[in-house]
Amino acid sequence: MSPPHTPRAARRASGLAIAGLVLVISVAASIALGAKTLSPGEVWHGLIDPAADSYSVVHQMRLPRTELGLAAGLALGLAGALMQALTRNPLADPGVLGINAGAAGAVVTAISFAGVASFGGYVWFALAGAAVVSCGVYLVGGGRRATPVRLALAGAAINAALYSYVNAVQLWDTNNLDRMRFWTVGSIASAQPSTIAKVAPFIAAGVIAAFCLARPLNALALGDDAARALGSRPGIVRVAVIAAVTLLCGAATAACGPLVFVGLAVPHLVRAITGPGLGWLLPYCAVLAPVLVLGADILGRLVARPGEIELGVVTAIVGGPFFLYFVKRGRMATA
Repeated sequence: MSPPHTPRAARRASGLAIAGLVLVISVAASIALGAKTLSPGEVWHGLIDPAADSYSVVHQMRLPRTELGLAAGLALGLAGALMQALTRNPLADPGVLGINAGAAGAVVTAISFAGVASFGGYVWFALAGAAVVSCGVYLVGGGRRATPVRLALAGAAINAALYSYVNAVQLWDTNNLDRMRFWTVGSIASAQPSTIAKVAPFIAAGVIAAFCLARPLNALALGDDAARALGSRPGIVRVAVIAAVTLLCGAATAACGPLVFVGLAVPHLVRAITGPGLGWLLPYCAVLAPVLVLGADILGRLVARPGEIELGVVTAIVGGPFFLYFVKRGRMATA
């Protein structure tokens, strides 16, 4: 690396280390804080001593939801960064291709028409719905001739249609309304160790694919002709990105419901620090998106004690005005 770029790289590396420290603090706070007040000593004994009174609270409630918050934040942050790079639109998010809507529509169908009541069933329906919609958007958007604009338009149309279907099913099936409504709001409150085990392979595959696609997507940002000149194959890259986003969003949506804002705002904010290059953008998103998810979940637990506000509500209430503030101040970098 040439000397003029060394200080910038050092700053980015330092910033990433600080972000990692913030993530560690967020994880500790998620385990220590909640609707039930525990002292630091009780939390520590709950972590290491199965005989402690706080063991069940820490291990059965707080640890699983913290792990799920980490996984969901990682998945949605990377998916948002990939979508914004693919569509060359800094306001794009995983929902722009209808992938979240596909997962949501499939899960609602499973609950209402197939009688699925367990997460083990949700995850497969969510992944299948996300995959079907991804393929549909790709074909409607032009297949191998797909362009960012065509993909975005096709995704917006399918997204609107599917969420109309979700709302219609919720109104029609009053017996399962509460279950569907709780899931569609977005929450990690009901996380179980088995939840993490089921979604982890899909998220891991999506994460590996995302980092492998960083260089081809950087080339694609220069235009299809330039990307081909650099040895990239735009059509294959777009298919691979859609597949990675499907894995990430399908798994996260199955586990938590369709969380809004995370995949939109985090990459947008990070880009103001790192610039558009995915070599730095993806690691920052992988660290800071879980910070947002865990922070919102902690806030929802604390402000409504002894109850809690669902994660999806908190991310929308807190994140929306914050995002608009940065847009108004003009501090957002373009994709």
